[in-house]
Amino acid sequence: MRRWVFLLTFGLIGAAILIGLGTWQLQRLDWKQGVLADIDSRITATPVAVPATPYPATDKYLPVQAQGTILPGEAHVLVSIKDVGPGYRIIAPYELADGRRILLDRGFVRDAAKNNTRTTGPISVTGNLHWPDEVDSYTPAPDLAGNTWFARDVPALAQVLGTDPVLLIARTISEPNPSVTPLPVDSAGIPNDHLQYAITWFSLAAIWLAMTFFFMRSMRSKPES
Repeated sequence: MRRWVFLLTFGLIGAAILIGLGTWQLQRLDWKQGVLADIDSRITATPVAVPATPYPATDKYLPVQAQGTILPGEAHVLVSIKDVGPGYRIIAPYELADGRRILLDRGFVRDAAKNNTRTTGPISVTGNLHWPDEVDSYTPAPDLAGNTWFARDVPALAQVLGTDPVLLIARTISEPNPSVTPLPVDSAGIPNDHLQYAITWFSLAAIWLAMTFFFMRSMRSKPES
């Protein structure tokens, strides 16, 4: 009898912990959906001028409209687009009308077009300011000789291209280059796996309970020594 009680107690406590973890993930899911909704509304708000001193903490995703000039020089950031394949984001120095220079993410080109000549000069851009968090301890150092980067490392790109550490990701360009496809900012790339985690924890709780009652049933069929 004591074994039976111990096993039941152990099983219920374990299931309660797993159910609690699943419930916590559902709460996190609700929080993340609110965050994503706020980001989406911010991304699509009415564009404003580029702030005099943009700050990542307050101006991330800020929609802006800018007049300026694309300057010579590019950095190529390796990416892969679903249903398209590998290619590069084209990052260029962009001089605003007031003389400031920032980074401009013009968009995506296929791998074969990496070293093609692209137009420069005066252009109007509507897009969003962004400081992507793409660099971690596993990110390879850029191949400067081959002009291949493996992340949009804004400070490092700014140093190489001679701009402020501010990145404008184009949504629309007044005179688009035919070979460059803009990749606007959106929330699709922000991880939101809390529902999958919740399902996993609840599934484990169900399995835990099933195994508990299986062992309890097995024990009832055996005499206690």
